Amino acid sequence: MINRKKTKQIKVGNLYIGKDAPISVQSMTNTITKDIDKTVEQILKLEDAGCDIIRFAVNDLEDAAAIPIIKSKINIPTIADIQYDYRLAFASAENGIDGLRINPGNIGERWKVEEVVKACKEHNISIRVGVNSGSVKKEFLEKYNGVNEESICYSALEEIEILESMNFNDIKVSLKASDVNLSIASYTRFSELSDYPLHLGITEAGPAFAGTIKSSVGIGTLLANGIGDTIRVSLTADPVEEVKVGREILKSLGLYTKGIDIVSCPTCARTKINLLEIVEEAQKRLDKIKDKNLKVALMGCAVNGPGEAREADIGIAGGDGEGIIFKKGVIVKKVREEDLLDELFKEIEKL
Repeated sequence: MINRKKTKQIKVGNLYIGKDAPISVQSMTNTITKDIDKTVEQILKLEDAGCDIIRFAVNDLEDAAAIPIIKSKINIPTIADIQYDYRLAFASAENGIDGLRINPGNIGERWKVEEVVKACKEHNISIRVGVNSGSVKKEFLEKYNGVNEESICYSALEEIEILESMNFNDIKVSLKASDVNLSIASYTRFSELSDYPLHLGITEAGPAFAGTIKSSVGIGTLLANGIGDTIRVSLTADPVEEVKVGREILKSLGLYTKGIDIVSCPTCARTKINLLEIVEEAQKRLDKIKDKNLKVALMGCAVNGPGEAREADIGIAGGDGEGIIFKKGVIVKKVREEDLLDELFKEIEKL
């Protein structure tokens, strides 16, 4: 049982973040935001994959003007990613964005930050403050001897203090690094220093394979220690893959129990069926099932079948040109190999 740290609770649109709210999965579009059709198309695919919150870049006022149209066509809360220009943050707030990702220190003069905060208060918009290993201020690098968890955390706290001085507290924080150990250390240290909700991620994690491993180790370690309220897996890949990986990280820790959970064996010399092909096809078909919460086992032989996979709601185990279907470890039928998947899905429909 994971004991999550009880952080402050904020809202992003209609979604609660922090305290005892479920951990949410975020992603970011890679379309041009003002290209509304493509942006909406991508967001709807992300929703279908299980995305809870979507962030997109607002690079100009045309992007900001697209926000209300985009929101009218999607179903999840939105966050505008703003760099430097306070006018874009203000315009995004006025156009109905649910959250901002800004660093107050990058906005410029205090009055500019005050304008943004005023708009956020008026429209009930939260702000994510983000510091990564490449954006630590020089004074903190000097004070704490380079890039480390102390310099990253205190850079973030300075950004937070700017907002707090304006009586604004609807804040969540990210402290990302591309180095897994540094990310773990930074989030862990910040969790000791503050109770603001934390958005977890390993920045610039890399292509799908390596990035998935780095993100799983980093994000998973923090979540297992009770740290984290929302996550984003940053991959150089289709954003849909980010959401799928994020969901699997949560599932593996028992922090998300909805949908289909697949367990399958790595195969060995006992395997007489084409399990790799069966698992690949089963995955495609199981991904389309949205209304069931099941653990499905796809096992290569009887040794790994009803015995080792007894906790599965339903599963298959291969024989020589045939296989069995079992429920909770009890064999319900034996079928030909070529009929295994179709018969499995007939049984799934009955559950």
